[in-house]
Amino acid sequence: MTSSAGETRDRRRRLPRLRVRLRELYHGDSPEAVRFRYRVIVIDILLIAFFIAAPFLREFPAFLIADYAVALILLVDIAARALAASNWRTWAMRPILWVDIFVLITLLFPLWLFNLAFLRVLRLWSLVHSDFFWETVGRRYDDTRWEDVGKALASLVTFVFVATGFVYASFAREHPGITGYLDALYFTVTALTTTGFGDITLPGAWGKLLTIGIMLVGITLFVRLGQTLIRPYKVRFTCPTCGLMRHDADAVHCKACGVLLNIPNDED
Repeated sequence: MTSSAGETRDRRRRLPRLRVRLRELYHGDSPEAVRFRYRVIVIDILLIAFFIAAPFLREFPAFLIADYAVALILLVDIAARALAASNWRTWAMRPILWVDIFVLITLLFPLWLFNLAFLRVLRLWSLVHSDFFWETVGRRYDDTRWEDVGKALASLVTFVFVATGFVYASFAREHPGITGYLDALYFTVTALTTTGFGDITLPGAWGKLLTIGIMLVGITLFVRLGQTLIRPYKVRFTCPTCGLMRHDADAVHCKACGVLLNIPNDED
């Protein structure tokens, strides 16, 4: 009885220590924490690569084993982030978390949710749009150009593969021109760029509406990417009065409140 009570107390003590340790690794500024976050990001990128390559790997016998291994990795990551969160309610309300949970469900039930597996690539969008990613990768840059370009490019790539998966899941067994995932990807890219060679067209009213949607969203994402590449970049500097964080590189006063700024630069 005494031994059991002692083990229970030890477990209760270990959990707070684990939370403190994870909070330091996920949100700390120490070199060890930064290296840890880089490793997590590399693992995330490898998982996303697996999601993109999954349609070409489904026929291999070991695919389900790899699928469940990825699910375990993602589950551990979500649990670790939950323990590291300072406010669980705020963390649980983030859309990025629900994207990750949905991806996890498709990994745990691949046979039942086969037609929704293409949505796993949303993990790319959630990673690049997370504060975790930019606080780690973008911490060396003061301007916002790389962040804006990275988010716009991630949105475009995510849309390409989500649309490809949707086309493949909807028409692969009904349309003779789409015999594989590569055909669906080819159609999506030609429709998105409005090239329209015409060798593959989706049948029926639903196919036409889907094609129109791919073209409209694709053009919008291309324009967004172009804007981030050519527009003047802004620097990160928190206004001491109103808290505005983005300012023109040569700004002297805050555009929101007019207070005098003292933005540091690289000049001697």
